Amino acid sequence: MSQEPAGAPPPHLLEVDSLSAGYGALQVLWGISLSVRQGEFVALVGANGAGKTAVLRAIAGLIPPVSGAIRFRGKPTLTLKTHQLCRRGLALVSETLNLFPLMSVRENLLLGAYGDYDRDQIGARLDFAFDFFPVLKERLRQPAGTLSGGEQRMLGLARAFVAHPLLLLVDEPSRGLSPNLVNQMFAALERLNRRGVAVLLVEQNIQQSLRVAGRGYVLEQGRMVMEGSGSDLLNSEKVRRSYLGLG
Repeated sequence: MSQEPAGAPPPHLLEVDSLSAGYGALQVLWGISLSVRQGEFVALVGANGAGKTAVLRAIAGLIPPVSGAIRFRGKPTLTLKTHQLCRRGLALVSETLNLFPLMSVRENLLLGAYGDYDRDQIGARLDFAFDFFPVLKERLRQPAGTLSGGEQRMLGLARAFVAHPLLLLVDEPSRGLSPNLVNQMFAALERLNRRGVAVLLVEQNIQQSLRVAGRGYVLEQGRMVMEGSGSDLLNSEKVRRSYLGLG
C-alpha cells in the first residue's frame, strides 16, 4: 500500500477542475477550479452576484455542470445524486437552511443522521452539537419554524454536524445575525475544523472569513481571479480596495 511521504500535505478531498455551470440557459460560472484538502479551511469570497452560491450548489450536485469535472475523495461526482454525496461525507448548509418548520428541533437534527442506525454515535453527535449551541437543547421539542433567525441558523449548522461530514460546505452562515452571533458561528466552524472536518465557506464577512481560513479564492462575475493564503488575500491591495473598502 502506498503511503504519503513524511511531511507531505494531506490529500485532496475536493477537486473542481474547469467547471462551468448555471441555472437552465443562464450560465453563471466559467472555468472554475479550486481544491480543498483533508482538514483544510478554505474561504470563497467575492461580491454579491459573483456566483459563490452556484459553486457550492454545483459541488453538492444541485445544479448540473455545462463542462468541467468535480472529484470528491478522488472519485468523479457528476453522476451522483446529492443524497449519495451526503453518504460519502459531504454536507451543505445552504443560505436558505431548508429546515422543516413544522417538525421539532430534535426531528430536524435527527434528519442529519438519516440512514445511520448507531444510536450511540448519533447521541454523541447530538451532544457535540449541543455543546456548540446549548440553546438548541432547550428548544428540542419546539417547532423549528418558531425559532428566531439566529437559532434557525444554529439549527442548520448543527444538523450538518450530526451528519458527521468530511467536508462541510457553508453558505452565508452569518447573514442577518448580530455581531455576537456572528462570532459564535465562526467559533463553531473553527472548532469543528480543528476536529478534522474540512470547511469550504462562502461568507459576506470577507475580512473575518480570510482571517480564519488557511486559504482563499476570490470570485468575480463567475470567474476565479485570485487565490492564496487567507493572510495574503487579506493583505492584498485589490481585495482591500475592492471588497473591504480600505485604501
